[in-house]
Amino acid sequence: MSAPLYNAEILRLAATIPHHERLAEPMASVEKRSAICGSRVTVDVALDDAGRVGEVGMLVRACALGQASSSLLAANVIGRTPEEVAAARDALTDWLAGKGEQPDWPGIAIFTPALDYTARHPSIRLAFEAAAQAAVEAAATAKAAC
Repeated sequence: MSAPLYNAEILRLAATIPHHERLAEPMASVEKRSAICGSRVTVDVALDDAGRVGEVGMLVRACALGQASSSLLAANVIGRTPEEVAAARDALTDWLAGKGEQPDWPGIAIFTPALDYTARHPSIRLAFEAAAQAAVEAAATAKAAC
């Protein structure tokens, strides 16, 4: 028997999204929306002096899976380089599509029951897609300012 798609841990994550307020002065902001269900996630990023994510802010209007994914992203993105965030996004995309191993991101295994529900994959990817794009844009902004 397979694990339920929505479980207590998914609901706990959905209800406890860290950094759930927008940044006052982000270096980049990106909104991603799922055409399938209408879920929407906006991620603001500011990089630190080392070029790593130093601050993140989010506005999440998504289903429980999108909220849970946003929670995992927000809890673990600070201190990562734009390349690391992009690699996590790519690994998540591949894993959900059945083309790769489970990503090396804390807590991501919670989405294993969703692997067979392809209509849910866009919501799970939203926060990672927005954060990766925002981090890359923030790095470009920082580089241009030098």
